[in-house]
Amino acid sequence: MTSYKAGQRVVLVRTSDPHTLLRPGDTGTVRRHDQRHNIVEVTWDSGSTLSMCLDVGDRIAPVTTTPPRPGGLVGEATGWAAALQRMRAAGTEAGRTAAEWWAQDTIGARVGGDTRLAARRILAGIADGDPAVLDALPHFSSAGESVDIAGWELFADATGDTTGWFGLRIQQRDEAMAVYRDAYDTAATDRVADLCHLAASPTGRDVSHLHPDRVRIGDVGVFAGDWARTTGPDGDDRIEVGFVGTLIDHWNGWAVFSCTRPVAEAIVADQQRHRDQYRHRLREQGVPADDLDRRVDAELADLSFDGDVIVADQRALSDDPEAIERITPDGDGRYVVMGRSWCWEAVDPYACDRIVGDLPDTDQA
Repeated sequence: MTSYKAGQRVVLVRTSDPHTLLRPGDTGTVRRHDQRHNIVEVTWDSGSTLSMCLDVGDRIAPVTTTPPRPGGLVGEATGWAAALQRMRAAGTEAGRTAAEWWAQDTIGARVGGDTRLAARRILAGIADGDPAVLDALPHFSSAGESVDIAGWELFADATGDTTGWFGLRIQQRDEAMAVYRDAYDTAATDRVADLCHLAASPTGRDVSHLHPDRVRIGDVGVFAGDWARTTGPDGDDRIEVGFVGTLIDHWNGWAVFSCTRPVAEAIVADQQRHRDQYRHRLREQGVPADDLDRRVDAELADLSFDGDVIVADQRALSDDPEAIERITPDGDGRYVVMGRSWCWEAVDPYACDRIVGDLPDTDQA
C-alpha cells in the first residue's frame, strides 16, 4: 500500500464521489494519511478538502513533475515529439514482454504436444495474414479501465509526468494512445515471430536468414535432394534431414554445393539409410534374398568412403559397367557430393526435422 506523508503533493486520478467538483488532474497537498482506514486527507488547490477513500475507489498519485504550463514542454513541438517517442518505447517494451508471456503458454517448454508444429503454424499464419492466427496474438487492451485512466497510467509511466496527461488536448491524448497501441501490437507480433523462429527451428536457433530465397552463389544454405520431401501433418513439405553447404553453382536448375567432411559422411550415411529402407520394403513384398542387392542397386546409388574418397557406384542404376565415380576433397577438404548428377536444392531450414553441419550466425550468412 502506498504511503502518503503530510505536505506531499498529489494529483487526482479518479474519485467515487459523484457530487464533488474535483476533476482528474486536480492537484493538492496531503494533510494526513490514515493508513488504518486507508484514507488520505487532502487540501486541494481548488479549495476543496475532500478526503480520498482509497479502499472504495478513490485514486490519487504522487506529483513527480510540475503541472504543464501553457506553451510548456508538452505544448512545444519538440517536447511533444519526445513524449510520443517515450510512449512508443514504452509500448514496444510492453508488447515484447506480453509476447514472451504469451509464448510460454503457446510454444514454451511447459506446453504439451508438438511445439515445433505449433510454431510453424503461427509463422505461416503471420506470413499469410491469417485472421485466426493474428487475432490470437497479444494485442494492447485497456479493458476494465476508462480511456483516461489507462492513458494517464501509461503516459505517467512512460514520461515520468503524473500530471501532464490532464493538460493534453483530446487530440493529443488520442495520438499518444495510438502511438503506444501501434508500438505494442507491432512489437508483440515481431517478438512472437522471433520466438516461433526459435521454437520451429530444428537447431534451436533462428535460421530464417538461411531461407532458400536468400541463398546466392557463395552463400551458405541448407540442401536436400528433391526425393527427400515428405508431407507433414498440415500438408506442408517436410524433409527428414538437411545438409549445410556452400552454393557454388547451378546445374539444370538444381543446386551444386560443397560441404565439409562430416556433412559428406552424413550424406553417405543417409543414402545408406534409404537403401536399407528400400531393401526392407522389398523383403516385405516377398522379393527373394538373393535378388535384394540387385534390386536395391538398380534403384539407388551405393555411396561409400575409401579413405578420403567417396565412391559412388551407379553401375546397376545407369546400366553402365563404368559408372563408378570417385569424389575427392578439394584443397580445403570440402566435397561436392553428386553435384551435377543428383537433383539437390536449397531448402527452407524450418522444413527440416534435422540439420547436419555448422550453421553460420545471422551476421555471417
